[in-house]
Amino acid sequence: MGRPNAGASGSSASSDIQIHIQDDRINAPPNDQPSGSSDGPGVPGGIPLISSPLSPRSSASQTPASAPKWPSPAPVTRSRGFSLRRAAFAMNLSRSDQNIPEPIPQQKPSVDEEMLEESGDKRGGEAQDTIFSSSDRESSNDGKQPTSSPVVQRKETWSPKKHVSKLASTFTQVIKIITRTKDIPPSKDGRHIDLNSSSHEDPIDERTGKPFIGNTITSSRYNIYNFLPRQLIFQFSRVSNFYFLCIAVLQLTGFSTTGTYSTLVPLMAFVSIAMAKEGFDDWRRHVLDRVENRNTVEVLRRGPGQEDEWLEVKWSEVKVGDIVKLGRDDAVPADLVLIYSDGPNGMAYIDTASLDGESNLKAKQASPMLRKVCRDEKDLSRCQAHIVVEDPNIDLYNFDGRITIGDETLPLTGNEVIYRGSVLRNTICVFGMVINSGEECKIRMNAMKNPKAKAPSMQKIVNQVVVIIASFVMILTGLNNAAYGVWKSKKENKATYLMGASVGRGELFASSFVMFSTMIPLSLYISLEIVKVGQMYIMGDIEMYDAETDTPMEPRTNTINEELGQISHVFSDKTGTLTENIMRFRKMSVAGMAWLHDLDLKKDDVVEKIQTGQTSVPTAKSRVFGHAKQISDLGPLVASETRDSAFRGRRSQLSPTATQTSTSQYELPSKRESTTEELVAYLQRRSDSPFVKKARFFLLAIALCHTALPETQEDGEIDYQAMSPDELALVRAARDLGFIVVDRPSQSITIVSKDGDKQTRETYEVLDVVEFSSKRKRMSIIIRFPDGKICLFCKGADSTIIPRLKATTGAVQKDAEIRKSMTAKRRSEAQEELRRQSEDRPRNSLNRPSISRTRSQVGRPSFVSRRSTADGRASIEFFGRVLHDSPRPSMVSRRSSNFGNLNIDHSVASDDAATLVATLQHIHDFATEGLRTLMYGHRYLGDEEYQTWKKLFHEASTSLVNRQEMIDQASEILERDLDLTGATAIEDELQKGVPETIDKLRRAGMKVWMLTGDKRETAINIGHSCKLITSYSEVIVLDHEKNNVGEAIAAALQDIHQGDVAHSVVVVDGQTLSDIEANPDLAASFFELVMAANSVICCRASPTQKAFLVKTIRTKVKKSVTLAIGDSANDIAMIQEAHVGIGISGKEGMQAARTSDYSIGQFRFLQRLLLVHGRWNYVRTGKYILGTFWKEMMFFLTQAIYQGYNGFTGTSLYEYWSGSVINVIFCALCIIFLGMFEQDLQASTLLAVPELYRRGQHNGAFNMWKYAWWNFMALTDAVVIYYFVNLSYGMAKFNDVFVDSSDLFAFGQLAFAICVVVINTKLLFLEMHNHTIITFIGWFCGIGGWWLWNLIINQVYDPATSFYGVKHGFVDRFGKSSLWWLTLIVGAAAVLLWEVTVSAIRIAWWPDEVDVFQELERDPVWKRRFEGIARGESGWDGRGEEEEGEDVRGRL
Repeated sequence: MGRPNAGASGSSASSDIQIHIQDDRINAPPNDQPSGSSDGPGVPGGIPLISSPLSPRSSASQTPASAPKWPSPAPVTRSRGFSLRRAAFAMNLSRSDQNIPEPIPQQKPSVDEEMLEESGDKRGGEAQDTIFSSSDRESSNDGKQPTSSPVVQRKETWSPKKHVSKLASTFTQVIKIITRTKDIPPSKDGRHIDLNSSSHEDPIDERTGKPFIGNTITSSRYNIYNFLPRQLIFQFSRVSNFYFLCIAVLQLTGFSTTGTYSTLVPLMAFVSIAMAKEGFDDWRRHVLDRVENRNTVEVLRRGPGQEDEWLEVKWSEVKVGDIVKLGRDDAVPADLVLIYSDGPNGMAYIDTASLDGESNLKAKQASPMLRKVCRDEKDLSRCQAHIVVEDPNIDLYNFDGRITIGDETLPLTGNEVIYRGSVLRNTICVFGMVINSGEECKIRMNAMKNPKAKAPSMQKIVNQVVVIIASFVMILTGLNNAAYGVWKSKKENKATYLMGASVGRGELFASSFVMFSTMIPLSLYISLEIVKVGQMYIMGDIEMYDAETDTPMEPRTNTINEELGQISHVFSDKTGTLTENIMRFRKMSVAGMAWLHDLDLKKDDVVEKIQTGQTSVPTAKSRVFGHAKQISDLGPLVASETRDSAFRGRRSQLSPTATQTSTSQYELPSKRESTTEELVAYLQRRSDSPFVKKARFFLLAIALCHTALPETQEDGEIDYQAMSPDELALVRAARDLGFIVVDRPSQSITIVSKDGDKQTRETYEVLDVVEFSSKRKRMSIIIRFPDGKICLFCKGADSTIIPRLKATTGAVQKDAEIRKSMTAKRRSEAQEELRRQSEDRPRNSLNRPSISRTRSQVGRPSFVSRRSTADGRASIEFFGRVLHDSPRPSMVSRRSSNFGNLNIDHSVASDDAATLVATLQHIHDFATEGLRTLMYGHRYLGDEEYQTWKKLFHEASTSLVNRQEMIDQASEILERDLDLTGATAIEDELQKGVPETIDKLRRAGMKVWMLTGDKRETAINIGHSCKLITSYSEVIVLDHEKNNVGEAIAAALQDIHQGDVAHSVVVVDGQTLSDIEANPDLAASFFELVMAANSVICCRASPTQKAFLVKTIRTKVKKSVTLAIGDSANDIAMIQEAHVGIGISGKEGMQAARTSDYSIGQFRFLQRLLLVHGRWNYVRTGKYILGTFWKEMMFFLTQAIYQGYNGFTGTSLYEYWSGSVINVIFCALCIIFLGMFEQDLQASTLLAVPELYRRGQHNGAFNMWKYAWWNFMALTDAVVIYYFVNLSYGMAKFNDVFVDSSDLFAFGQLAFAICVVVINTKLLFLEMHNHTIITFIGWFCGIGGWWLWNLIINQVYDPATSFYGVKHGFVDRFGKSSLWWLTLIVGAAAVLLWEVTVSAIRIAWWPDEVDVFQELERDPVWKRRFEGIARGESGWDGRGEEEEGEDVRGRL
């Protein structure tokens, strides 16, 4: 059910609608009426909601007309998020004033709130929530207002779910009573905190009657109280452990033939080891928590001299009510109310990237009353106020409170509050008072409080196998009992040697069941834990070490190693994960020409060459723009091609090795393009052409149109402080291009411009500034030039500036024509891609393929075939892609730079219309490359026009009502009829290797989603940059403001299902997501769309929304395995929600890495972690499990076959001590080494062909069919072993062929020995692909341990403990029999020959992709080929194979 529109009241709806809504609310299950925790989707105390887990905002239906109504306390203009605590806060305020609830009058939003909304801190929209309290219904039944609602009196139908919910609720209440856990009720009207530095009493939380909680945070999963019960439940939820617990109990009854404690003691040991491992992993999380809790901050406390002074205390010792002092670049230790800032106009600039992912700094300012009484540090002692704030909640985007000083009260909003997880920037000193601490901070409340223990998906199949084996054991036991009954009736009475002895049916069943129960190995999980620990340390790959930050890959758990090889969906944060959060000025368009700004690229290239020894440090300094630059080569450094390779024969040419100082996607170019360095050199030589005038004026506009402040560094260089990294990049670019802002008082800007050796210092008067906002999407500055002229400069998004250009230019029409042309081009490319996908489908061969060691002669039906290209090169096709045997000649010629040959078209520069068309085309090209574009316009003003406007603007700026709206209206008067100045393009610098990594992940069958709190435009730009969005992608934008979300979803689904879309990307924002989730029908269509789309970009998403999306895909998409990767605190929730959580130890801190399952230093390491180590771990674990069940099945099926020869009495073929230690001594290393060290394919092959990763997604290495096949082989092996031993040794002895040395022990040990040899040989040599010294060590230890065991028991075995002739049996009796040894050798050889024959037939007739590529790896040519591709795409020097890699990348 959707939300009511803004302004809708309860009385406006019809009674019928109200009755249905009331019915929904009354008939909801009890668990839909949340109570207790304040951060849940309902307000404790009984506020029934229809809540959306997508965001802290909840929507409620309207009440019946007869019930009291509570209009929303939130202003109408607010629509991004909604605080449930704030609702209770407002309602309780009203209740405190009057007994009978009355509607709370709708208040107009404050100016600060409007400014916050305009700047993007609140989402736009017209939707409004209305929340109702259950106390309203109670008041109607207390005798004051009797109700006659027919719905309430209607008899409810019986619902099983309802009773189950009641039972669960009752159980929860019982647990709370036992553990003495109490739900914290909401406060009456918020938490009251006094700002008084002289008071040293701890404030009391009125909800609990105790002091507020401390500032300690905990991200670990367990504590000393819940570790044991939670782990016991987790361990015995494994079917195998529970199965053996039942066996252990059965043994304790005395019916066991294998001992009383032989199962219980090892089981407890194995479970204890597994629990100790989990405890150690969680202890490491506690250690990392301790690191953060021990950070220090300055707090105003009473010192030893009984005077207030600043003391350095740990974060964990910070309390609510404390006054803390922050310096520049300090992290915020708790949620604070800002008291004082020494920034301009009392502003403090806050970096909230860890909270919402936005790269722009937020301007915070203390309340006006606090600014009056607290002007510096000395005033803190006189600053006293009473502050009331809302109870802790998860809403990051809204805040309600009030501050009272004396008799004056003002509201507190998010503009005056700083949250934990933020960082202070560009501000020297800030004072703040703590209002929320520890787990009650906003960022901590958005994290998952009780993350569940993660279990691998493969464990479900293992549990199924265990159930199958347990069922088989029961059937086998039953059949054995039935067979004994038949044998008893026919032969037992005739067997005189039994002397009337018989076995009871109950005793036989128990003993047989215990004997066969060992088909499920007791060591299954503990050996698997050992295997995973080994895998964990092997994953410490040097190739995943980040030298810049000294960060290795660090696994924080080993439970889910194999999940890394089965990922289907990747959810990635943007800021700090995909991007470096560094903006670089990259391109600009002026006077109809585009220019590449590449000074940083050339500088980084020189540094790289020096570091790699490719060149020496240049001694001469090239003087560029007045700055000393060490540049060894002024060759052409132009942006690389960024068009997709599916339609163009080239891909972006990256440097062989990536620099350490820049990770720009723009590297040393391969095509000719003009650079800004050449532009400045040209401007220095000429000064009379229209082009020169326009270019210099545009550079001046860049230097003037901003709000950045210059500051002189210690080395004398000038740098800048700016709220936005985009502005910082622009003003730095102006500095590099010769227009240096050296001073900026409040009303002027001083610029030093350089023209060769000549410097000019000019001061420009700043008359007014209309600041940028997300609603306006532009900023303007009015400048008085030194010659007295007044000029308006306006910069903003092209969609905003184009309609404001002079109408005579026809800018809007020309832009529409260009967009239409680009749309047609995109559709043409999409059709070409669809055609290519159709042609590249795998070709099926009708003939049986053959595999040979000869190069390029590998065939495989349905996915591999030989091909030859038009240029005569040999190749093979796999997965619909072509891999060539020889490199294709490079099609790109490298041209040298020539400053004198700039192709400047002065006719275009002189023609405004031609300049506009060229600039618009450049802007679209820049945007396609993923750059953030800005358009500049200017307009000269007359003095009279300006003075008239100034009066209007002053009135708007000082208005107390609708200030922002009046400012917007005033700015519209001047921001029109603009002349085009130019356009800029800024690169949001990606981390090194991000586009290549995403491309490989997509080729590997993974869907990559980007979830960010940043703006939509920024997210789409990054989507283009990192290749989530290709040049032919169909971008589907869902926007609630357009009121066509349902239609857009339906149209997109139709196009995708019809096959008309080559590549689709869905873009949705957080508010639209909330609206979608509130409508079940729309939500179903939406999730159908995102599952069908190739990629999804979710912008303006809160941490809760990120986690909900991950959870939805994890639960709704069958057999999906999700991975979430992020670097900051706002990513913790989705990292903990996903199957696999990856944390990046980046610039935003260690919050995400600390709570993750694995941490890496850069996003690019994800490809090696998943494609190589993830796949290896999956294959290793699959082979370990299959091998474990195979050896147990083979070993004990010989036991089962023997039962037919002992009257089905449960007599064991094997001496039971030997049978008990087989998995500990003889067959332990072989299966553990297989699970730890197996590498079915080399790393270079897996990186070169990411499609091989899909084996894990399709459960290709371990599934029920694989298990059935291995069981079949175990059965045939057991039959061969038993009957070969029986016929070759047993029957021969009975015929007295050799010296009599035969007894049951000799017969059993012979079969046992063959099993040990076969198991070790098959697992270590036939199944393990990479043979090393470890392989031979495991083989010799396993088989040697078997013979050593026989020698030991030959001497120390007590004959009285068993009827087997163990004592002196091996050395003195059957060990001397040549037949015994001959049978052993021939029998083992026969079984291994059978295994090899079956494997050879399978590979020859039914090979899979692993068999094909293993054969290719044996060919030195193809092996070098794979290595070259892997090196080339990883950014390493291919030693002459760069063109090879380029050709393959164009085909793969």
